[in-house]
Amino acid sequence: MKILFLHPNFPAQFRHVATALAKDPNNQVLFGTKFENPEWQIPGVRKVLFKPSREARPETHHYVRFLENGVLHGQAVFRIAEQLKAEGFVPDIVYGHSGWGPTLFIKDAFPNAKLKCYFEWFYHAIGSDADFDPADPLSVDDMARIRIKNTPILVDLYSCDWGISPTYWQRSQFPKEFQSKISVLHDGVDTEYFKPNPGAKLVLPNVDLSEVDEIVTYVARGMEPYRGFPEFIESIAYLQEHRPNTHVVIVGSDRVCYGKALPDGETYKNYMLKKVPLDLSRVHFVGSLPYGLYLKVIQASQVHVYLTRPFVLSWSMIESMSAGCLVIGSDTPPVQEVISDGENGLLVDFFAPKQIADRISEVLDHPTRMAQLRQKARETALERYSLEMLLPGHIQLIKDVANGSLPPQTMPTTTNVECKV
Repeated sequence: MKILFLHPNFPAQFRHVATALAKDPNNQVLFGTKFENPEWQIPGVRKVLFKPSREARPETHHYVRFLENGVLHGQAVFRIAEQLKAEGFVPDIVYGHSGWGPTLFIKDAFPNAKLKCYFEWFYHAIGSDADFDPADPLSVDDMARIRIKNTPILVDLYSCDWGISPTYWQRSQFPKEFQSKISVLHDGVDTEYFKPNPGAKLVLPNVDLSEVDEIVTYVARGMEPYRGFPEFIESIAYLQEHRPNTHVVIVGSDRVCYGKALPDGETYKNYMLKKVPLDLSRVHFVGSLPYGLYLKVIQASQVHVYLTRPFVLSWSMIESMSAGCLVIGSDTPPVQEVISDGENGLLVDFFAPKQIADRISEVLDHPTRMAQLRQKARETALERYSLEMLLPGHIQLIKDVANGSLPPQTMPTTTNVECKV
């Protein structure tokens, strides 16, 4: 089988499935990407770089700049498709992430190839992430821009032969008339790598917490409202009033990955530290970490806090559960799909820093009582999100779509329980 992956980043969500397919000598695996990421190499996977000719012009109406960038990405991929055809490579299936535009013209470039799309998110002005914070109301201009932002995704929904979403919540955001051609199948977590290490002590290159008994952790790509960073910082202030021995470790970059940035280049870290006085000797901002150090952080965690708007669920939450963390999560739909309060974790109001602090203290005060929740968290990861269990389904789904079995002969799902959302 000849397969072409498409994603601006490499290897992104396709790391495990591309690795598995490349191990089969009968497969020819190419990966079209915008950023080479030389530190990432997958044996048997050939990278093919595409480069848009320009970015959306400043004079383009701001509603459609995202679409213009998508078209430019699609054009760039079309050009490399022409080069690949000249070399004799015509894929049986193209598997690409929908939204940025690389998949837009695949049916024109390779008319006989099947197109499978990874559908991560469909944008809504009302009822999910955009209008979640009542203190940050949307303007009519925002609503119009958000509606138009779905244009490249709608083209993919129409053009693709099949699609996939990692969670039921995420699939539920797509138009109902297209959901019947989207399977729910999580990317999978390496549960043998992300596993508990009882009694682990945390030592990082610049942080030694080996003598600390109360470690609270927080992980996100960026420090932003979408992942509850301001609320978490406020909860630390409450926590420090009553727990002088508690240390907090924050993993992530001082940037905004999702949502609006602050004006004048100010970061949410600086903004919140000016707003909320903290004892910074007990708050450790360790930046983004390689997997090995990140694993040490969550293995040593007594309490892991994960907050998110009704948006894409982070891999880190399930990785933390797999490592046996006691996760305190926001009581929002993406988290509710995985965590049941008091069964395999604890849920809190996203906008309630004091409640977050109180639940952290509850866990720290009753470590024995909370042991069962940690065990259940690990079991949830093993039973519903294990890469070993899910990867064969990903491979079979690709084969089914490539062979024209639509709907696929096997309809894999992340879990056999009913969707809660």
